[in-house]
Amino acid sequence: MGSTSAHTNEGGLGRRDLIKRSAAIGLISVPTMGFLSACASSDASGNGKVEKGQKSEKNPLGVNESAGLDFVLFDGGFGQDYAKDAIKIYETNYPKAKVKFTPTQKITTTLQPRFNGGTPPDLIDNSGAEQMDMGVLVGQKQLMDLTPLLDSPSVDDPKKTVRDTLRPGIVEMGQFDGDPVWIMYYAYTVYGVWYSQKLLDSLDAKYPETWDEMLAVCEKAKKKGIAGWTYAGKHPYYVPFSLYPMIAKVGGREVLDAIDNLEPKAWEHPAVKACFEAYYELVRKGYVLKGTPGLDHIQSQTAWTEGKALFIPNGSWVENEAAKTMPADFNLAVSGPTGLDASDKLPFGTIWASGGEPFIVPAKAKNAEGGMEQLRIMLSEASSKNFTQSVKSLTALNGGTDGIELTPGLKSGVAALDKAGQNVVNPRLQDWYVALQKEKIGVAGIGELMAGRATPAETIKKIQKFADEAAQDSSIKHYKHQ
Repeated sequence: MGSTSAHTNEGGLGRRDLIKRSAAIGLISVPTMGFLSACASSDASGNGKVEKGQKSEKNPLGVNESAGLDFVLFDGGFGQDYAKDAIKIYETNYPKAKVKFTPTQKITTTLQPRFNGGTPPDLIDNSGAEQMDMGVLVGQKQLMDLTPLLDSPSVDDPKKTVRDTLRPGIVEMGQFDGDPVWIMYYAYTVYGVWYSQKLLDSLDAKYPETWDEMLAVCEKAKKKGIAGWTYAGKHPYYVPFSLYPMIAKVGGREVLDAIDNLEPKAWEHPAVKACFEAYYELVRKGYVLKGTPGLDHIQSQTAWTEGKALFIPNGSWVENEAAKTMPADFNLAVSGPTGLDASDKLPFGTIWASGGEPFIVPAKAKNAEGGMEQLRIMLSEASSKNFTQSVKSLTALNGGTDGIELTPGLKSGVAALDKAGQNVVNPRLQDWYVALQKEKIGVAGIGELMAGRATPAETIKKIQKFADEAAQDSSIKHYKHQ
C-alpha cells in the first residue's frame, strides 16, 4: 500500500510478515483507540529535541551535524540495502553523526511503547501488516509536516525543490486535510493484474480486455490444467489491486471517490455490483486455483511463478519479492484490469498506480531535521537509481531510470503507465482507513466472497455496513476528496 508498497514482504499495504488474523485485528485496529490515544496524551517533556544546526547551501534543512539519527525501516520485500546505502551517504555528509538503524517487520509492536513514551524515532518506514493507521496518526497530530523537506533544494539540482522532482500525485497522497504533507511515499507502485507473457503465449492468448474474453482465457487455461487466477488468500485485501481500478473503469473514478468518502450507498453502485459479480463468476466457474483462500502472499506467488495460475492481483514489488521462484524466461508483465464491455466509462488500460512505502517523521522526533535530510538524500537520482536497480521498483522521483536496463516487470509497468495516460486512479481507503480496508472490507468482505462463502449481494451489504459504521464513528478522523 508500499509501498506502498504500501507498499516489502506483503505489498504497499501487503507484502508483509504473516501474523494470525486475530493478532492482525488487534494490532491494526486496537492502535486506533488505545495506542494512538495514548500517544496523543503522552508527555513531551522527555522528548529532548536536539538543537538545530546552521542552515547552509550543503545543509538546507539546518541539520545538527553531530546529532544522532534514529531510523526504523519496515524489513519487507524491498529489503534493507537501499536504506543502508542512503545511510552511508548521510554519515559521509555528517561524519560526526551516527545513525541508529532498526529494520523490523513488527512496526506497531516495535514502536507502540516508544510513541506512548513520547520517544519515537526520527524517521519511520510505516509499512507492513503491522502498519500504524495513517489517518489516526494524522488525526492525533503525531506527524511532522514535511513541507520544509519538499521546499528544500533537491540534491541534484539546487535550482529545483524536492517537490519539483516528484512524480505526479506523490505530494497529494501525503495530504489529508489542506496543504500540510504528512507522508512521503518513497516507492512508486503499479498495481494491477500480473502474469507471465510466456505462459499466456503458450495458450495462444492475449491479455483479455473484456470480461467475456477473460472467461474464455480462463477456460482455455483450465483445459490445460492451469487455474485462471490465484491471490493472497490470507490477505485478500490484495484483490482490490485489480478490483478497485476495474470498478473505476466500469463506473468512472467518481465511484471510487464516493467509496473513499464513505458516502451512503456508495458500495451499492451498479458498477460495484457488476464487478463483484464478475469476480464471483471466477469462483463459481472454478477458475481460481484450488486452495487459494488458505495461501499467504508468498505461497500464492510461488504457485503463480510455478505456472499453476495465469493471473494474480499484486503490486510492482512482486518482481523482487518473487524473484527466487520466478523462472528466467517468465517474462513478467502487468496490465490494467479487464473491463466488462464497451459500455465501461473509462478505456482499457485504466490502472491503479500510486506512492508506496510511506515514510513519516514523528512530531515528537528528537531529530526531525535529520529525518527529513535522510529522505532528501533518498530522493536524489543516485539513491533512486540504486533502489530501482536493486529492488526492481520505481521511486517517487520523476525519472531516475536513465541508463538503467529495466527488468521485464519494470518495462511492463512503465508501458502500462504510458498506456493509462491520465487514466490512473488512486483509491485512498488503504491509507485513510487502514483497519476498515484491510480487516473489514478485505478479510471479512472480499475474502469471504472470493472463498465462495458469500454472494456478491451479501458482500456488498456487509461492506456498506462497515463503511457506514466508520462514517458514523466520531472517534475516527474522516477525510474526503477535495
